[in-house]
Amino acid sequence: MSTAPCDPFRPVAHLRPPRNWINDPNGLVFHDGHYHVCYQYNPYGATHANMHWGHVRSPDLLSWEPLPIALSPTPGGEDADGCFSGNAVSDGDRLVAFYSANRWERWHQPVTTATSLDGGRTFTPRGAPVVPEPPDGCTMYRDPYVWRHGDGWRMLVGAALADGRGAALLYESPDLETWTYLGPFDAREQEPVGGTDLHTGEGWECPQYLPASSDSPGALIFSAWNESDEARCVAALIGDERGDVFEAGPPVLADHGPDCYAPALLRAPGGRWLLWGWSWEAREESWVLADGWSGMLTLPREISVGADGTLRQQPAAELLALRGEHTVHTAGEVHGPEPVELGGVGRAFDLTARLEPTVSAGLRLLTGPDGSEYLDIRVDTATGELVVDRDHASLDTRAHGGTYRMPCPAGQPVELRMVVDHSVAEVFVTATGQVLTLRFYPTGGGPWRLQARSAPDARLGYAVDAWELQPLVIKEPSADAP
Repeated sequence: MSTAPCDPFRPVAHLRPPRNWINDPNGLVFHDGHYHVCYQYNPYGATHANMHWGHVRSPDLLSWEPLPIALSPTPGGEDADGCFSGNAVSDGDRLVAFYSANRWERWHQPVTTATSLDGGRTFTPRGAPVVPEPPDGCTMYRDPYVWRHGDGWRMLVGAALADGRGAALLYESPDLETWTYLGPFDAREQEPVGGTDLHTGEGWECPQYLPASSDSPGALIFSAWNESDEARCVAALIGDERGDVFEAGPPVLADHGPDCYAPALLRAPGGRWLLWGWSWEAREESWVLADGWSGMLTLPREISVGADGTLRQQPAAELLALRGEHTVHTAGEVHGPEPVELGGVGRAFDLTARLEPTVSAGLRLLTGPDGSEYLDIRVDTATGELVVDRDHASLDTRAHGGTYRMPCPAGQPVELRMVVDHSVAEVFVTATGQVLTLRFYPTGGGPWRLQARSAPDARLGYAVDAWELQPLVIKEPSADAP
């Protein structure tokens, strides 16, 4: 899990193994005093193949111990072509992982399990699936999510239905072994998500359930899947459980950026819920293969639903301990069009800002010496949105561009927090809990610097603080760890 200082794009505060491919976070569970995080992992290369579960654990979200690979395909077995996505539960002294068993000749992925009795160091596969066949009327079926419900257990499985609806299918069990199908927990035809051009997809992958609390509704989170691999997104339905169905309003985006998918939940001590997502690459595959690694997990985020029904996320409180040197501490005004230099930052930093623009204005992160390579973060007062623009963030034409937006409060100062870690930026609007995840690949090797910028004949009031982002502590893995 260590990071290579010679690679300018490799993160230091985001989880990923030292090499090769990762994608979905899996098996997120708090067990025996540790946060366990597994992830889809190819131990043999930087492509989506040979799916295993990599595994790390931590007592505090800051220091991480690599553990041996949790799940491996069984030659000739139900999961011969990959141990695909799922989750894990803590049941007394055992960890039980639920996952999708993949064989390429089979269109669906039956649910199977593996159990650990030694704190996650070794898992024993069950072999035969606990749910061998999908219900009638499915055309896609995978990704179990299990949670404790009263004296028993419930499980969602992501699906596409033959009538065109995406769905999360509901099961129940008294013992984690015998499962009874109860029907769709929620299912709906494709519809736009949050007023964008994105939609809920042909099927739902990686369903996650955040139960309602005494003063707020619950959330059903899923990744919108399309057979054509067109633009995908992470959507959330906010509502309440009514017996065996989830009654919810229209879908909203769980992340407004282009580079977050398949997030997974962990129920932490004290009633807190955490979420990690997969942040995929936004550069050409040839570049990825040359570097020998692909993908990372997002920062752990505290996630909740407000009493007003808003899905809210913020970096886990523990991550404040990663703040190092306080490199920027400034406040003032800029009157366009000349920018104001705010100071320098490293390739990994944690920033807070309070912005009071009269029209479109914001911050620019300049990563090249001549000012031609930069990432823009600005407030569009006309639309009431925070805009993150990476069209000029890399001079390498193999990097993806694009401009992305998320709502922010209108008619009042905008407070945001942005964590940048080499090639990933996670931007949070503090007041609303909205988040946008984006990858970018600056070629400039010199110091990065921040500017405040405003349009001509306009004003921007600002207060900005930035701290160097310290790396996670990664313990040395044992010889058989990934």
